[in-house]
Amino acid sequence: MTSLTTSARREDPLPGAPGAPDRGTPGGFVGAVAGEWTKLWSVRAPYLCLLAGLAITGVFTYYYASIARINAHPVQPVGNAAASSAVLVQFTVVVLAMVAVTSEYATGSVRASLLSVPRRHRVHAAKALVAAVVAFVAGTAFAVVGTAVAWTGFGGRASFEAGPTVLQVLAVGLYYALVAVLTVGVAFATRHPAGALSILATLLWALPSILLGLGGPALAGLNDQLPHGAGEHFMRPAADAPYGPVPAVLIVAAWAVAAHLIGLYVLRRRDA
Repeated sequence: MTSLTTSARREDPLPGAPGAPDRGTPGGFVGAVAGEWTKLWSVRAPYLCLLAGLAITGVFTYYYASIARINAHPVQPVGNAAASSAVLVQFTVVVLAMVAVTSEYATGSVRASLLSVPRRHRVHAAKALVAAVVAFVAGTAFAVVGTAVAWTGFGGRASFEAGPTVLQVLAVGLYYALVAVLTVGVAFATRHPAGALSILATLLWALPSILLGLGGPALAGLNDQLPHGAGEHFMRPAADAPYGPVPAVLIVAAWAVAAHLIGLYVLRRRDA
């Protein structure tokens, strides 16, 4: 009886072999997404980033609105305050998405991730998707809170229309989602938090500040091709903008896709 049982067990097809019973596909994309979601919320960093983003949004939008009221600026859409806060709040999203990648390289747990999901593009895409979803939901919530706070600070120096305000709120969330995808790509390319943060701080803040500070139409036009410069044009649409919201979204998306492809290339080429 023992020998028959042993023989039968030896003849069982291996999982994944033709004729083997379907016990699920380990490493599938759905499983990879579920794993990345669990890993993201198993540490304190995402919670701290979201709390920081909410606090910065509240302070910045109230300050922005108060300055407009004190200096008697022309009446503007109330959603402009939340859109303007992205210049700072975007870095809470950057840190959240960056830590999801670089923390695994720092601890060596990326090897376990790649063993459980051998197809590396799935790991990369799962991290980008989870970071983008969290960033979109958080960014939308930040924009709602910021708009409400700014309305009290404007003191009558702002206008409110439901349709345009909702579009601005969603635009802020979309911008943060694209920034998250951009960050994941840069983080996979550099594999180190200092390197990733240096590149992203330069791209999203330092370089635009320098270009706008120096002034001139040529430098302003160059800034319009950068992620935050283009993001400004679809979060805060204006009549004198060099292009409309749709081209602006496409420019930011192109940066995100380029970073995603570079990060994926490095992930496939280099050992964990």
